[in-house]
Amino acid sequence: MQIIVLGSAAGGGFPQWNCNCEGCRRARSGDPLARPRTQSSLAVSADGRRWLLLNASPDLRAQILATPALHAVGERRGTPISAALLTNADIDHVTGLLTLRESQPFALYATARVQGVLAANSVFQVLKPEMVPRRAMALGTPFQPAGPDGEGLGLEVEVFAIPGKVALYLEDESIGLNLGAVSEDTVAVRITDTAGGGSFFYMPGCASLPGWLADRLRGAPLVFFDGTTWVDDEMARTGTGVKTAQRMGHMAISGPDGSLAAFDGLGVARKVYIHLNNTNPVLLEDSAERRQVEAAGWEVAHDGMEFSV
Repeated sequence: MQIIVLGSAAGGGFPQWNCNCEGCRRARSGDPLARPRTQSSLAVSADGRRWLLLNASPDLRAQILATPALHAVGERRGTPISAALLTNADIDHVTGLLTLRESQPFALYATARVQGVLAANSVFQVLKPEMVPRRAMALGTPFQPAGPDGEGLGLEVEVFAIPGKVALYLEDESIGLNLGAVSEDTVAVRITDTAGGGSFFYMPGCASLPGWLADRLRGAPLVFFDGTTWVDDEMARTGTGVKTAQRMGHMAISGPDGSLAAFDGLGVARKVYIHLNNTNPVLLEDSAERRQVEAAGWEVAHDGMEFSV
C-alpha cells in the first residue's frame, strides 16, 4: 500500500496568506529550514493505479499537479482518483471537492452527518449525482471502498468517532460546550491493504487521547496524528488569534496532557505529525521544539512525503 502526503499544514497552509509570524516570514522568504506546506490531505493506493483521497483540501489542484501519480490519464480526460473520503466537514477538508467538479466520476465517502452537511449546501451540487455517488460510512463497520463503477480499490476502511468538535461554520454556542457536535463530526480512519495486510491510522483532528483510543493505537505500524499546535494557547502567545487548540478541537503536542506524553509507551512504529498550524514551531527544522519531537521518535510531515506499508 502506497501513501502520499499531498498536504501537511492546517487550515491556511504554511505560510498562511495573511500571517507574518516568524515561521510564515521565514517560509515566505525561501528559508530552506521553513519548508512551505499546503493544507492537509493524503492519497492512498493498493495498486498504484487507483487512488483514494483522504480529505480534499482547498489546495487540491496544486497538490494534484505536484503529484505525478495523480496526473490525468486517458486519451482525452481521466483521473487515477477513484474516490475521496472525508474525516469531517471542516473547510480545509471539503473545499477541494469543488476542484473535482469537471464532470469527472469518483465516489465520495463520508459519515451520514457529513454527507448531510454537503447535501444542505447547494454549491456542492456541482458534483453531479450521476457522476459522483455519495456513500455514507457507518461508524465501526469495516467496508471496502470502490470507485464510481463499483470496482473495489483493494483497501479496507474502518472509521470510528474520536474526540473533536463540529466544523466552525456549524457551531451553535447556544447548545453548550460541545457547540452542537455529534459523534459523526470527527472520525479517525484505519486503512488496511486487503492483499498485503499492512495498515495505518489517519487522525488529522483529535481533541484528546482517552485510554480506549490509546489502546486502539497501541503497536500500530503507522499513525498520522493531529499536530496542529505546540501549546494549547499558541494563537494567543503568537498574537495571531484568541482560540485555544482545545476550543478548535485539537490536542496540543507538548505538556503533560499533550500528544507527546500520551503516545509515550504505546509502541507505535512510525508516528507522524500532520495538520500543522502555521504558528507551530515544529515546522522550523532548526527549532528546539522540532528537536524535541524528533528525539521522541516523531516525524513531521511535509508535502510529497511517501510511505509504504
